[in-house]
Amino acid sequence: MSLLVVGSIAFDSIKTPFGEVREELGGSATYFSVAASFFTNVNLVAVVGEDFPKEHLDAFTGHGINLDGLERSLGKTFRWQGEYGNALDDAKTLKTELNVLESFRPKLPRSYSNIPHIFLANIEPGLQQDVLRQVATPRLTACDTMNFWIEGCRDRLLKTLEKVDMTLINEGEARLLSGERNLVLAAKKILSWGPKTLVIKRGGYGALMFYGQKIFSVPAYPLELVVDPTGAGDSFAGGFMGYLAKQGEVTETTLRQAAVYGSVVASFCVEDFGLRRMWKLTAGDIKDRYTSFYDLTTYEHAV
Repeated sequence: MSLLVVGSIAFDSIKTPFGEVREELGGSATYFSVAASFFTNVNLVAVVGEDFPKEHLDAFTGHGINLDGLERSLGKTFRWQGEYGNALDDAKTLKTELNVLESFRPKLPRSYSNIPHIFLANIEPGLQQDVLRQVATPRLTACDTMNFWIEGCRDRLLKTLEKVDMTLINEGEARLLSGERNLVLAAKKILSWGPKTLVIKRGGYGALMFYGQKIFSVPAYPLELVVDPTGAGDSFAGGFMGYLAKQGEVTETTLRQAAVYGSVVASFCVEDFGLRRMWKLTAGDIKDRYTSFYDLTTYEHAV
């Protein structure tokens, strides 16, 4: 089944201990779309400027990503510049230029209105609600957010949480949003506001998924080299939602499998700058690492 994502497309300038790149294709919707495209049909809604090259459009369509919802506006594409320290944890933002993203108001093509699976990537919460009003009867809705919206648009964000089935955020955002230091307590509070499932992404420590009265922990895949963590969280979300859309149902089994696939796809993303590793990725690569993941986490139960 098909999947709709609304978010940002950007040019990123990134510095890590392993090098530096400038004007690399990025953005929440970009990473999400590419990751999800390995599992299902992806329909993208975002905005770019006049400076957005055809080669990037071709890269999207080469992955089967539908660009009917991509808007091209007068001006420059959104840009972000960041730097990571030796720990490769949170990036230090050096510069942000919203450009055409500042006036972006998502308008869904009519053909998108009946798409059953919706992911609201990291955009202003009021815009997330506008998107939900434009879809007919979605089977599954999920959202992401960030500290900026949590601190500046809290009331609108809480209204978004009331309307979605799932929320995927990182642990810093979970603590800030809930006001709780303990992640279990944070999850209980966030789930009380509406979502049925909460995934807390923990970077190099994997992810925790809370649903009903249960908790599922998925580790990060152990890698010899991590080059650039940019987009790993969005890639996790793309793998997670893409797999659920492919299965067409949300059960305890598919949720757990989706969390593992999210971690698998994110593990490829961090192996090179930007999307360089993702463009080379194959379905066979994902299947092989998923199998390795099973071997990594499975043990014989002993009483």
